[in-house]
Amino acid sequence: MSLYAIADLHLSLNGEKPMDVFRGWQNYVQRLEDNWTRVVGEQDTVLIAGDISWAMKLEDAVLDFQFLHRLPGNKILLKGNHDYWWSTRNKIDHFLEEQGFSDMRVLHNCAYLVEGKALCGTRGWLYNSETAEDKKIVAREAGRLRMSLEDAKKCGGEPVVFLHYPPVYDDMACTEILEILVKEGIRHCYFGHIHGQYAAQKALVGEYEGVKMHLISADHLQFCPIRVE
Repeated sequence: MSLYAIADLHLSLNGEKPMDVFRGWQNYVQRLEDNWTRVVGEQDTVLIAGDISWAMKLEDAVLDFQFLHRLPGNKILLKGNHDYWWSTRNKIDHFLEEQGFSDMRVLHNCAYLVEGKALCGTRGWLYNSETAEDKKIVAREAGRLRMSLEDAKKCGGEPVVFLHYPPVYDDMACTEILEILVKEGIRHCYFGHIHGQYAAQKALVGEYEGVKMHLISADHLQFCPIRVE
């Protein structure tokens, strides 16, 4: 059994917002399916770090979830900035159960022990937050990360953090999130949100005060989940 990760699937199987119009995203759903099926086994787990579906409401995301359900492995879902369908954890859990998506779980204020690793994390927020509202959101996201890390300690295993937003981008940083990562001695942090070669060059991929940063946006990974270190 192995653990994989990927972010930013941006599924829209109802055809309302296809991503094929963007450079590098041509035939991306088929490419994702082919690659996922090739590397992920039925007993493996894939953490999807946000921007999973373009659906506006949970019930409108059924086709996208059905697609994920057909793919091998267990899936752990993290919220991204475009996951407008996201609701309370109870409502999402009920939806997944009602639809028979028993291979999916939500990562929200909690942690999961998988292959000796305690998977934790939160969406995160902008690395250049300056307004009062942005700072309020950052404080909330930092609190959720702390809650997730506390649950990770109960799980045992090494904590591995997943975010949607990069904690460091260009010369900007989300210091509240970074301080938690460093203080807790996190060795690996995985994030998405960043698209395109130019933007990817500005995201910190590498070590920051002992924390190794990994960019896992789907287009950056050529639509193939990568194995978590």
